[in-house]
Amino acid sequence: MSQQQILSEVFGYDQFRGPQQAIVENMVAGLDALVLMPTGGGKSLCYQIPAIARQRLGHGVTIVVSPLIALMHDQVGALHEAGVAAAFLNSTLSGEEAYQVEQGMLRGDFTLVYAAPERLTTPRLLAQLDALFERGQLSMFAIDEAHCVSQWGHDFRPEYRALTVLHERFPGVPRIALTATADALTRDDIVERLQLETARAFVSSFDRPNIRYTIVEKRDSTPQLMRFVEREHEGDAGIVYCQSRKKVEDIAHTLADAGINALPYHAGLDHKLRQKHQDRFLREDGIVMVATIAFGMGIDKPDVRFVAHLDMPKNIEGYYQETGRAGRDGLPAAAWMAYGLQDVVNQRRMIDESPASEEFKQVMRGKLDALLGLAEATDCRRVRLLGYFGEQSQPCGNCDNCLQPPAIWDGTDAARKLLSTIYRIQQMSGVSFGAGHVMDIVRGKSTEKTSQYGHEALSTFGLGKEFSELQLRGVLRQLIAMGAVRVDAQAFNTLQLTEQSRGVLRGEVAVQLRESSAETARKPKRSARLSAVVKAPIALDSDALLRYSALKAWRAEVAREHNLPAYVIFHDATLAAIAQRAPGSLEDLQGISGIGAKKLEAYANEVLRVVSLT
Repeated sequence: MSQQQILSEVFGYDQFRGPQQAIVENMVAGLDALVLMPTGGGKSLCYQIPAIARQRLGHGVTIVVSPLIALMHDQVGALHEAGVAAAFLNSTLSGEEAYQVEQGMLRGDFTLVYAAPERLTTPRLLAQLDALFERGQLSMFAIDEAHCVSQWGHDFRPEYRALTVLHERFPGVPRIALTATADALTRDDIVERLQLETARAFVSSFDRPNIRYTIVEKRDSTPQLMRFVEREHEGDAGIVYCQSRKKVEDIAHTLADAGINALPYHAGLDHKLRQKHQDRFLREDGIVMVATIAFGMGIDKPDVRFVAHLDMPKNIEGYYQETGRAGRDGLPAAAWMAYGLQDVVNQRRMIDESPASEEFKQVMRGKLDALLGLAEATDCRRVRLLGYFGEQSQPCGNCDNCLQPPAIWDGTDAARKLLSTIYRIQQMSGVSFGAGHVMDIVRGKSTEKTSQYGHEALSTFGLGKEFSELQLRGVLRQLIAMGAVRVDAQAFNTLQLTEQSRGVLRGEVAVQLRESSAETARKPKRSARLSAVVKAPIALDSDALLRYSALKAWRAEVAREHNLPAYVIFHDATLAAIAQRAPGSLEDLQGISGIGAKKLEAYANEVLRVVSLT
């Protein structure tokens, strides 16, 4: 069976997307590959199809390295639904269950076996792989989430470093390393750590044109989030990221009180409760997960309509990975973030207080600066985002800056007054102060502290009274972003001048900022809570919409019986295509995208029954 036949008959798709076919052919030929492909781009098919093809050619089992237990379970379940023999080895199995999987692997019962990196590098499993290797029955290694191997990446996991053993111990066994996010530095580190110097690199476009990027100035972030969700995503599935566990619980509680189906997720919750919440998010419609970044890697739910950040991530890679969990089905989705001066200060402090080497800190500061540049940008967000990954593009017309170009004001004068004040405070007092105190001096605001330290006598006191606190905060964010002001985390987040300050003070460097605009606080028009049930991924007439709703209800029952997310049975797009076609026979179902031979055999009669009843 050819790769094209496997794609069609097993997975139910007519054609490959992007570089998938070239990657598949590379792996079937037994060559190494490094694959950078955006979330939702179809990375799993790049190793699943070669695994099937190579096993049929007599090469044996493919081992997939995956960092997440939940992801392994769902991917193996999806393969079973497609008629592919697969299994996983992880801590959820009893000793007897793990033994049965190991024996099945040694007998050649499975096409793919998933394992975490910690499990893969145990002496027991390595010895079993040795036995397969000696018999020529070790087909391929697929290393998913490969950015975890790099200390420069956003989700470094030390256990991934041990995967160098694969190249050394099993020479000639092809390896494919896959990730959705890696800048040039991280990419080079992956190649070096996994010894993929001779691997062919497949770098897809990082563009996700269906995602609309919006970044707003943080004022009162909870009402801002509420307005965003209620106005634009009533009843939709979404993810809200917060930095602290307490904030996660507070926001989840607030959303739930407002009638939004929201659940908290963070590492401090009981493991069983975390698992329950994740399962509900994956298996039910319209749930909003409020989480720390402990949640998300490997989340394959295709119909997440928005990802919101209430706190700024550490870098663009993390931001891109997290926002990429929206709109995996290719339909319109939103990435929304609120950020402010305190976010900048907090991220700088975490870097400065980290026990890492100065080299590492410098790299992390550079990555944070790039994210700050994206947040402060007045031009196209997507051009900035793609440029970070080395990809040239044109203004997208689908981000906040393109849709509503911000008014720009020249903040150079305000910046010089802030910098002069920081300098004069240091000269007068011999110590530095924080942002609030510096802004009070510039605006001429008398406080107990300005009186206590005699700072009302400074020549810059009241020199910028025409500027609002909101404007000055924006100027300070920009100065920190461009490196003209440093936040000293060791001295209570006080502000210090840097070498870059000189150019601004001399008027050689301009500071251009977006005009702050107040968000309207009008009461949103609340749509029906059942909106998530009747939303379809394509335009359907009323009869087709009834069929679509009935098919979703049927799919939910099947998914519960199989203990799998609903999208593993059929994607929404497949159900919508069925509803639109209104099939009356088995022949009518054939050729619909997402229905492979096994699913046709398993579900055709039931699907036809549901359609006939509506």
